[in-house]
Amino acid sequence: MSDIRIHRSRSRSHDAGGWLDSRHSFSFGNYQDPMNTHFGRLLVNNDDRIAAGSGFDTHGHRDMEIVTWVLSGSLVHQDSEGHSGIIYPGLAQRMSAGTGILHSERNDAWRDGSVRTEAAPADPVHLVQMWVVPDETGGDPGYEQLEIEPAELENQLVVVAGGLPTYSDRAAIRIRDRTSALHAARLGPGRSVHLPDAPHLHLYVPLGSVTLEGEGPMDTGDAARMTAAGGRRVTAGEHGAEILAWEMHAGMTMLDVRGH
Repeated sequence: MSDIRIHRSRSRSHDAGGWLDSRHSFSFGNYQDPMNTHFGRLLVNNDDRIAAGSGFDTHGHRDMEIVTWVLSGSLVHQDSEGHSGIIYPGLAQRMSAGTGILHSERNDAWRDGSVRTEAAPADPVHLVQMWVVPDETGGDPGYEQLEIEPAELENQLVVVAGGLPTYSDRAAIRIRDRTSALHAARLGPGRSVHLPDAPHLHLYVPLGSVTLEGEGPMDTGDAARMTAAGGRRVTAGEHGAEILAWEMHAGMTMLDVRGH
């Protein structure tokens, strides 16, 4: 049965104070709601702002596909497998936790004179981090990052991360979930795209505002959880927008959720 539910930014869990300002779409950390644990394969959709000189110290994950998309500023990644990188707008990053991995993530401005972007050193890094469950547990930890040309993102959906065979030749980075793909687009004022038609579709608006066909306006931080809703049109507002859309052809069991 078709269903669309709009989740407004103001309804999200908000963890603010100190170096981190984080808004959670689903149960995360101290915010636990048994009625809001996931949607489709998507378990985490966190919108984070990390102050300069700060970040997440070394911590662990396992059996999770973690995709990070930076909106402004830059983020330094280091992990126990020897991977390191600086993530900035337009660069897609995926970490497969597998049997277990330790990593840290810090605002790139923590290193004097090494800020990757043109942002002032005092600027926070703004990012969206998303977790989906892999097809199978275990496996070796992995890491991948790839830059996407800005022109590719303009007014069209780009497959940023994917495991769906449909996008085997189009995904910027691969995830270990053969049922899901993440799309991104930067829309100019009044420009539109059609969302994929999938059993589960999660639309998130990290920047700007849009109108979702049949549902009306969505502002910064709003999300739409769509079940068998067809490929709806999304149109940017007068100041444009950036959108992230998870196309998912499978869901999760409660065992999957409890296991993470």
